[in-house]
Amino acid sequence: MTGTGGLLSYGAVVLAGGQGARLGGFDKASAEVEGRTMLELALDAVVDAAEVVVVGEQVPTERPVTFVLESPRYGGPVAALLTGFDLLLRSTPLVVVTAVDMPHLTHRTVRRLCEGLEAPGGAGGQHGEADGAVLVGPDGRRHLALVLRRERLSAVRPDLEGQHGMSVRDLLADLDLAEVASVGDEHRDVDTWADLRDARAERSTPCDDAP
Repeated sequence: MTGTGGLLSYGAVVLAGGQGARLGGFDKASAEVEGRTMLELALDAVVDAAEVVVVGEQVPTERPVTFVLESPRYGGPVAALLTGFDLLLRSTPLVVVTAVDMPHLTHRTVRRLCEGLEAPGGAGGQHGEADGAVLVGPDGRRHLALVLRRERLSAVRPDLEGQHGMSVRDLLADLDLAEVASVGDEHRDVDTWADLRDARAERSTPCDDAP
């Protein structure tokens, strides 16, 4: 089963339920950048998805998506990721995971990630076949924008007790991930009010990035 442009079909999990501690508890998903909420921008980035699960509080959206909250709340990104993963109804071969606080991600970013895990000579060796792909910033740091093969994610998931408080890095430690270089500000996230101000200024620069 293939998706847009011949890429393998994917389901998407958008992580939107963090506490926003450095924003005084403000809901990042509802923060607006150039007249659109960061949740809307995140959904634009996964426009090619066969289905989308948002892990966070339910809000009205133009696109039909499934909302869910991890239990117990604020169990960390791995608990949220796996809660969303379990609600994907379609058995797509790939799962894309993005954080809601990365307003510079676009559908082109996600397509590059999907292409990256299939690229010859990538993390999977000369014939490709990596377990997934992850977005990497200019400093070499991996970010919470990635695509994973469904069966490989299932193989490394911990039990319910083990996933709470676990880091995504620990979850994926045994997986072979292709690294896809960030273009422009794709890797930048919003953790503080200054980050939000900067994101608004940067997104105001005209660009041709319609889904």
